[in-house]
Amino acid sequence: MAALVEFRGVTYQVGGREILRGIDLSIEQHETVVLLGRSGSGKTTLLRMVNRLLEPSDGEVLFTGQPVVDQDRFRLRRRIGYVIQEGGLFPHATVAQNIGLVPKLEGWGEDRIRARVAELLDAVGLQPSVYAARYPRQLSGGEKQRVGIARALAADPPLLLLDEPFAALDPVTRFEMQQHFARLTQAFGKTALFVTHDIREALMLGTRIALLKDGRLELVALADEFPAAHSQEARAFLATLREEPFGKSHAIQ
Repeated sequence: MAALVEFRGVTYQVGGREILRGIDLSIEQHETVVLLGRSGSGKTTLLRMVNRLLEPSDGEVLFTGQPVVDQDRFRLRRRIGYVIQEGGLFPHATVAQNIGLVPKLEGWGEDRIRARVAELLDAVGLQPSVYAARYPRQLSGGEKQRVGIARALAADPPLLLLDEPFAALDPVTRFEMQQHFARLTQAFGKTALFVTHDIREALMLGTRIALLKDGRLELVALADEFPAAHSQEARAFLATLREEPFGKSHAIQ
């Protein structure tokens, strides 16, 4: 089975400065690949090339076996769910209207959209009769992210792109959302490309972890094998797991 997403020799330059350098990476169906790296490592730049928010200076990106540059960018984006911090919701649209936007653009009937909105609100733990008519300003941060994930799933896309979606949440809500996301991707059988700089989040959610450093792909490893990686950058991230609050520490096995 062909990879759902492929990066082939992807390079990206801005003003003569290389942001990405020769990235080769495949994302298989039904896995969550986490792009892990420090700020400025190029992980968000790489993510945005999948839905053509950015385009490579060299190399190519393929989605469903076809170069994304050969696909209509608007049609492409409707086939890819996209989640960012705060959910990226339209402030003057209700929760139901936010979730139903892409299905409406795809020509779904009103009854089908209404049923899909209710199904997804239930799936993300929000009661449809309570939340469907609310506006984003009436939601907490965690609720906005739940709606953002529901909207990304609305038209049943094969791929989800998530750009540090839980970074702005408090630690407890963030942990709850991580658990919820893991259950949803499994329940809906989705493939996901997930950007984070949090090693705990990467280990918790990733099937595989792709570690970037200075625009290069430093390491790709299964999540359960990542703690044994010998890469200096990987060890730097793993070292942050050693220290716990109140001075308690754990050695990485």
